[in-house]
Amino acid sequence: MTDIIKTNAITVKQNSDIPLFSFFLKGEDILKIADISRLRKNKEGALLGYQRGEVLNHINEIVTFLDSEKILFPNAIILAMTSDIKFKKNTDMSVGNSDSDLGILEIPIKKNGLKPAWIVDGQQRTMALSKCNNPDILIPVIGFVSDDIEVHRSQFLLINKVKPLPSGLINELLPSIKTVLPASLVRNQIPSTICDILCSDSKSPFFGLIRRTSTSNEIKKTHVITDSSLLQTIRNSLSSVHGCLYQYRNIANNEVDIENCIKVINLYWGEVKKIFPEAWGKDTRSSRLMHGVGIKAMGNLMDRVMNNIHLNHPNAKNDIHNTIVPLRDYCAWTEGTWKFMNNIPWNQLQNTPRDVKLLSNYLIRLYAGIELT
Repeated sequence: MTDIIKTNAITVKQNSDIPLFSFFLKGEDILKIADISRLRKNKEGALLGYQRGEVLNHINEIVTFLDSEKILFPNAIILAMTSDIKFKKNTDMSVGNSDSDLGILEIPIKKNGLKPAWIVDGQQRTMALSKCNNPDILIPVIGFVSDDIEVHRSQFLLINKVKPLPSGLINELLPSIKTVLPASLVRNQIPSTICDILCSDSKSPFFGLIRRTSTSNEIKKTHVITDSSLLQTIRNSLSSVHGCLYQYRNIANNEVDIENCIKVINLYWGEVKKIFPEAWGKDTRSSRLMHGVGIKAMGNLMDRVMNNIHLNHPNAKNDIHNTIVPLRDYCAWTEGTWKFMNNIPWNQLQNTPRDVKLLSNYLIRLYAGIELT
């Protein structure tokens, strides 16, 4: 059996393919019809959802506000709704704009747990409304109808772009978005797509090692590389004319040959893994190679090394190995001291611009055969 919530609504013709509605609901009714779709992955590694976790302090602050006297709550909750909702136009009433209609919106409350809507914006406000002492308060709602999860995700990113949304959440969502995005988001879309492939491809040296926002607590101990460090490395290599990935970017249309980018990264880092096995796959407290400073510095070295490697040459792996292996005796990834920084302990290098620059210069000078004093 299915109950139905009915409410007066106005529909606006903004997009011919996606109906848009404006209406009011009781605060307690929002969670009856709408889910909070938190970011997670299924067993096959496919990305599900798009919301961040609850922010308890923020929710409690909103509850306190809602429990006060004479409140004003004009901030609309934005819902993505499935085509299960029905709109019955009122033919006896009209409004001034010919692109809008008045009517009754019918939203089903299903008993099987599958709700007809998802909260795109207003997660914390909705949670607060469910906990406050005034559940009957009428809340403005904007809802659009689409069964396409990609539309939901793209709206979530665009709506939250000006808010302090965690960068890790944005970056992990980007590969699944195919709609037009602002330039500030596009610049991370390809690097994040590459990062996704590196993490999920069993042939990649990074397989099962990259920690993303959706990484569950159970496996975070083995996912030792934060995606932000690797993303910065990939992004820098794609955007700099001296980057080894830059040649695979078409600057005319900004398209990227992802397949060859992956091949370059896997070849280089595969040899790094072989040359430094004692430092590979360890948590950052045990290995500075897996730390942000190590990933970024070795990433800068990658640009120098791979610009001199013929990608499809049969001896490419050997050439990379022979180029990097002389550095082994100079690196203190897991023990010892770093001589270029006045013999500081191996684990004192930090993921700061200063230390990344110093370590990068050190490794590049070693690679170039420049005598270090």
